This record gives sequence, structure tokens and C-alpha cells, in this order.
Amino acid sequence: MPNFSTTATPTSRKILVGGTVVTMHALLLTACATQESEEIVVTGSPAKERVAQMDVAPPPPATPSMVMAESADLASARYGFVPPVIVPGEPNRERYDGEQVSPVKMVQTEPVSTFSVDVDTGAYANARRFLTQGQLPPRDAVRTEEMINYFRYNYLAPQDRSQPFTVTTGVARTPWNENTYLMRIGLRGYDIPRSERPPANLVFLMDVSGSMNSPDKLPLVKTALSGLAGELGSQDKVSIVVYAGAAGLVLEPTSDTRKIRAALNRLEAGGSTAGGAGLQLAYNIAEDNFIKGGVNRVLLATDGDFNVGVSDRDALVEMIEQKRDSGITLTTLGFGTGNYNEAMMEQIADHGNGNYAYIDSALEAKKVLGDEMSSTLFTIAKDVKIQVEFNPAVVSQYRLVGYENRALREEDFDNDKVDAGDIGAGHQVTAIYEIVPAGTKGWIAPRRYEDAPPAAAKNQMAEAAHVKLRYKLPNGSKSKLIDYVVPHSALKNARYPRGDFAFAASVAAFGQLLRGDELMMDFSFDDVDRLAGTQSDYWRQEFLRLNDVARSMNGERSGG
Repeated sequence: MPNFSTTATPTSRKILVGGTVVTMHALLLTACATQESEEIVVTGSPAKERVAQMDVAPPPPATPSMVMAESADLASARYGFVPPVIVPGEPNRERYDGEQVSPVKMVQTEPVSTFSVDVDTGAYANARRFLTQGQLPPRDAVRTEEMINYFRYNYLAPQDRSQPFTVTTGVARTPWNENTYLMRIGLRGYDIPRSERPPANLVFLMDVSGSMNSPDKLPLVKTALSGLAGELGSQDKVSIVVYAGAAGLVLEPTSDTRKIRAALNRLEAGGSTAGGAGLQLAYNIAEDNFIKGGVNRVLLATDGDFNVGVSDRDALVEMIEQKRDSGITLTTLGFGTGNYNEAMMEQIADHGNGNYAYIDSALEAKKVLGDEMSSTLFTIAKDVKIQVEFNPAVVSQYRLVGYENRALREEDFDNDKVDAGDIGAGHQVTAIYEIVPAGTKGWIAPRRYEDAPPAAAKNQMAEAAHVKLRYKLPNGSKSKLIDYVVPHSALKNARYPRGDFAFAASVAAFGQLLRGDELMMDFSFDDVDRLAGTQSDYWRQEFLRLNDVARSMNGERSGG
């Protein structure tokens, strides 16, 4: 610690601190109008002394704690005050396009709910990144359906490929509302053995602009795509396109894993972001190497910080849709923090009939591009839509948990020209409705002039809901319809969820709590923990840890 000493003159005072001499003028705290100067000198070796003059603002009024801290040696601190230096941090420019929590619907007036499936998982990984850094994620960044669909459930696999996925339905009492029930719809696609995978024509489109110059961006991109390269076979080809100030092809189509990884390792970040030009070039390369009957896909790895205006963004989406219709799909892989544009990443993946994932670690990269590579790349059903019609004689009110940005109009269900989500090999999709049985107190009070359920509904009292799904085969243009009935008895016999259903409900509650859902009653993160139960799977165990972080940040105490 340096030694402090002082010397004073009628108009100045010197404070000696070993090392350097600093002299500053200060206003003396006197009632006189004469402004005097004070010299503060930091000294060590006399030969190295230097004196600098500067004005000092008058001190603030003394507080009790300041008075208590004074001593004879530091009494002079009363005569001068130097304001603290505040260093501005990097502004947060992350962009999200959140939706309001789904409203409650009255079955009497809106008996039909229609939406597109969603197999994205990026919102969960992004929320994990925030929680790991000690922050609650922004509400707009949370999409509950992506949190539920991050995990796998024990749905039965298809017995054959005559139908690309199985459909599982179930009903349980709601853990957070004694007057409602949860109705779950689960889909599971068939798996494709490695020996039966169609050939893939993949274009890695990599953002190497200056904004990608951090450890959680370009280096992680290289790790992720290097891992994917190791999963490909001799029939698959990979090209690499990069963009910064300009776009360029850095690797011609090849099946040689060593060449792919060598090209990735040579990449460095720098320059501005010409995202639109890079995407156009990537599509051109994909077209030049198009494999009929195979997988033709662009994988865009970026922080989403495109330098495009509103009109350019519309043109970008239009181009992506045109390429989608020609058979080239788009997967987006998000990286990084601070300037992450998730709104752009999710939007263009949706329009490109691909999927969106956020990569926050090498482990997540392995999960998305290694363990779940077939789901990520190989489509088994496209334009998958779900429509549920509730019987007003059995169900009075309902709401869909999540899927706000996947809602479709009722007439869109039978219209094959309306685009919807795709399902990859082995993919799973889960949707959860919260429903109110007829005659039970719901969120909305009974209406004075409400009509009684029609005779047709009363005649179908055995049915609580009619679930319909439409889908197209990967190369098809005409959709196929399958339907299921949820029996009224499922509500009568329902118990509180257990096992897989309980865990799915806990993830749904977790997401809704992060979104500030006011219909979660007094349910807490501690309740989420109890509902989820003990888990042996790594990813589910991690969920429990993240829930514990959210609980502590929300000021809750563990219930043990």
C-alpha cells in the first residue's frame, strides 16, 4: 500500500503518494467568494515528481457514515471530492419477436383451434444461456412450445412408413388449477437407419464478419460444423460459403471430411455483414449441385446480425420461399450474445421449411448436429398442421400453451397452399391444451345471453374433442388427413400427470412462468421442481438445475 502524507500552503495542499506527483486545484470550503487552489502531489522519487493542475468539484454534504469513517489522518478528504468514473458497457442489441400469451377461447364461439407444428428448440437453448449467465431471459425470448419440444418423450414409434408419425393423446388434471385439465397431443416420426439415408447436398453458409469474432461465435461454429462433417457419408457432399464484407466460395463440393475440416479451420472473422449476398450465393451453389430425391439444404451459421433494411428483409424472405418451393430448404444455427438477432433467425428458418437451433456450447452442437442429425436434416413429412375441435357440451373453455406464432386460420387447415412446419426423421412434437369442462368454473364467467350447446354436441357427449392432422410426404403436393377422437371418459378418469406427462407439464409451467403468464395461479418454480420429479436423463437433470437458478433469481426459497 502506498504511504500518504500532506504538505500545505496558504493556497494549496500536497498529498504525497509514492510514485508520481499530481497537483490539482480545488475550491476551498469557505463562505468567502474567493476561489483558491489546492495542490495534490503524489511523490516518490523527487526526480520523478510531476505536478498537474485540474479543477475539482465541491464535495457533497457529509453523511453519518462519512463522519464515522473520518480520522485525523483522513480529515483532509472533506476538502475535495472526485466523482467516480463510470465506464459504459457494451449495449445489448439482441432482438426478439415475442407474442402475447395465448388468450382463453370460449368453445361456444370458437370451438376450433388450428396451428402449425414447431420442431425448433432454439428458445430453450437461448433461455439456458441467459440463466447460466445469471439472468432471467427476456419474456419475448421464451417460446414455451420450443421448451417442451427440446425433450424427448416415450411416444410409440411408427410400426411402418405408411404413416410417417404416430399420434398419442392423453388427459390429466392441471397441477396449477383445480378447475382445469391438460390435454396432450404427441407426435413421433419414424427413424431412418443410417444405411437408408438419402444423399445430402449441404452448403455451410458461415458468417465470418467482425461481429462473429468472439469465442462463443466463430470458434463454436467451426466446432459444430466439423462435428456434422464427421456424421456424413461418402454419398454426401458439403460446400462452404462465407460472407463478411463480400461473399465467397471457400470450398467446392466434397465428401472428404479432412478437406471440410481444414477449410473450416482456416476461417477468421473480420469485416461487415453482407448476409443477403451470402445467402444468394449459397443457394446458387446448392442449385448447381442439386440432388434429385436427396436432401438439398443450406445451413446458415450466424449471430443473425444481417445488414438489411425492411425492404431488403422482405426480398430476403421472398427469395427463401422461392428456393424452398424449388426443393432447397434452410436451417439456421444461432450463435453468440449481445447483438443476437433471434427474430431474424427464427423467421427465415420458418420460411425456408427448415429448423432453427441456438448453439450455446459444444455439447449442444453435438446434440443438434450429431445425436439428432437425422431429425435436423432428413424430412419425413412437410406442411404438418393440427386442428382440434372441442365439443361445447363437454368443454367450455380452452387455451393452447405456446404456439402463438404458429397459429393458423381455420380455413388454412384444408388449404394445401398454406405452408406449415416439417417433421424430420425421429422428430417429436408435443402440444398441450388447458381446458375447462362444461359446468365447471373457468377463467371467463358465464355469459348472460349464452346459448345452450347445440343438439349435435349433446348427441356426441362421448367425445370431448376431435383431433385432425394434415401432412404431405416430402415430395408430395397433396396433403393426407388423419384424425382421432379424445373421449369424454378421458376427462372423467383423469388423474394428476405422472411420468413423461408430468415432466412435459413441468416444462410447460417453467416456460409460462418465465413469460409471466397470469393464469398460472400461485404455481412457482418450486412447484415445477416437484412436478418434474427425479430424473436420470442428462438433459432433464440440466432442466432441474436451470429451474433452480430461475427459482433463486425469482426470490423463491427451495421447498426441499
